[in-house]
Amino acid sequence: MSKILQLLILLALVIHGCTSSGDKRREQQAPSDSITPFVKTEIHHARGFKIYYFKDFKLVSIINPFGGQSDTLQYILQKKNAAMPAGYPRAQRIEIPVKSLAGMSSMHVGLLGFLDAENVLTALGSLQYVYSPKVIGMIKAGKIAEVGRDQGLNDEKIIEMQPGLVMTIGNPGGKMDHYRTLKEAGIPVLINSEWVEQTPLARAEWVKLMAALLDKEELVNKKFAQIETEYQRLSALAQKATKKPTVLSGLNTKDAWFLPSGNSYMARFFKDAGADYHWGASPATGSLPLSFEAVYPFALVADYWLNVGFDSRDTRKSIIAQDARYADFKAVRTGRLYSYNRLVNARGSNDFFESGSLNPHTVLADMIRIFHPELLPDHQLVYYKQLPE
Repeated sequence: MSKILQLLILLALVIHGCTSSGDKRREQQAPSDSITPFVKTEIHHARGFKIYYFKDFKLVSIINPFGGQSDTLQYILQKKNAAMPAGYPRAQRIEIPVKSLAGMSSMHVGLLGFLDAENVLTALGSLQYVYSPKVIGMIKAGKIAEVGRDQGLNDEKIIEMQPGLVMTIGNPGGKMDHYRTLKEAGIPVLINSEWVEQTPLARAEWVKLMAALLDKEELVNKKFAQIETEYQRLSALAQKATKKPTVLSGLNTKDAWFLPSGNSYMARFFKDAGADYHWGASPATGSLPLSFEAVYPFALVADYWLNVGFDSRDTRKSIIAQDARYADFKAVRTGRLYSYNRLVNARGSNDFFESGSLNPHTVLADMIRIFHPELLPDHQLVYYKQLPE
């Protein structure tokens, strides 16, 4: 290979590196830019997104939005009439504060509720599964439209409404191409992928992304700091327990028994609540599919059984009726079965998946009350309940 050819290859690599890392360098430069009119918020737990503050815009990066090795998505958050900054050709522009939002998940209702901003909500993927009494009132008053979701998303209706933002969920295997029609119509689509986080505080911290969209950083800094402090206090309290009871989670289905993997947020809840979870050392995230036979030996001796059943009307007898072998479990014999179905309304919506995601300290307090009642004798269960006979 000639020296000239080598030089050309080296030059091409340098140019490529400069191009591909340009946005990355701009991100790294952002924290040093102290001249900004925005109140800043910092991300301490979540790994799925970042926020950078510049003089006249905020830069949001959603990392691996669909849970795989996909490209990072970037969003420029700007005041009305501000000029789009150069150097971000692939970024979507969002005008802030967002004044109308179409949400595709009940989690998005919880995010808005945490920030006292439900009035921003103008559309939902489905109107059925909502727990918030305030949002239900808005639905009954005709202030929130149903626009479908996933493959049933009604692009035409959304374009007609012209919301300031569509917030959707980054389902595994999803692609931004699905939202091309909306983007071409000038409607930004932001992927919220809080489900990729591995700890309760990390999932809850996605509320800071919503705060950045609404210019509510000052409020979120105050409220989240209180949750963070209380969660850490409760976790430290639980670690002082002399005995760690064993816990089983979930329920067998026709296909498999899906248990929380060791690096899942539910396994972290168990650990922080001072419980011994048999699969806590498994390196995977998300769910761990096992056969009933693989779970059975441990289930026989587990002290507690949490996250039992999917129906708020479930009882100990109805669970046994699903599979007679459940009657052999120690937790079933002692009546130590608990579900997160205490707050389920007539619409079938479970507040555990709405406000519960934003109140991990309360969920943790519930678990500590279950596993170590002597540590929190005055705490009344909020999201969890003991299954009746």
